Amino acid sequence: MLIWIIMIAVMVASMIIQGMLKRRFDKYSEVPLSMTGAEVASRMLAAHGIRDVSIVSVDGKLTDHYDPTTRTVNLSQDVYYGRSVAAAAVAAHECGHVVQHATGYAWLRMRSALVPVVSFSNSIVSWVLLGGVLLINIFPQLLWFGIGLFALTTLFSFITLPVEINASARAVKWLEGAGIVTYETKPMAADALKWAAYTYVIAALGSLATLLYYISVANRRN
Repeated sequence: MLIWIIMIAVMVASMIIQGMLKRRFDKYSEVPLSMTGAEVASRMLAAHGIRDVSIVSVDGKLTDHYDPTTRTVNLSQDVYYGRSVAAAAVAAHECGHVVQHATGYAWLRMRSALVPVVSFSNSIVSWVLLGGVLLINIFPQLLWFGIGLFALTTLFSFITLPVEINASARAVKWLEGAGIVTYETKPMAADALKWAAYTYVIAALGSLATLLYYISVANRRN
């Protein structure tokens, strides 16, 4: 019963945080800056001596990400072309991941090492867990195998947290040092990235709650 309460609480918190994130970004998208997000990204990469990473525009909203396999900073159109505090914050955050990559940031290396394993796990874990639940009285080991696969996903979610928080800290520090944000706009950039980080926190907690649920199912069988 407690696990269900926790899972419901996490779902409600996730919806609240997603709503707050959208409102914050909409609000700070109305605060103008002279540079576009693409220009901010280009300037931040140049400031760190990084010249082999491309900055491209992609479709969608809040679809911004850094892809180390293609060496591209992918910015949504609102960020790529936007001249606002929100656009600058997001662009700098993604470039923060590039700097992590270039400097060999330990948590990012750990996260990157898990990507192939977690990708494989994600491709089969739902079916393994379903089969494990259905066959729990015949083949209980299958459920525990599924739990092990899901635990990798949960671990990945928690390792992602310091990666995202550090990228945001790098972004805000650089934006201030480069004079792109001022005493008034720096807290806005930090606030926007804070709510973005909360989405990763709630995702990690949701994954942990789900993992505990499956463990409780397996333990009841024992």
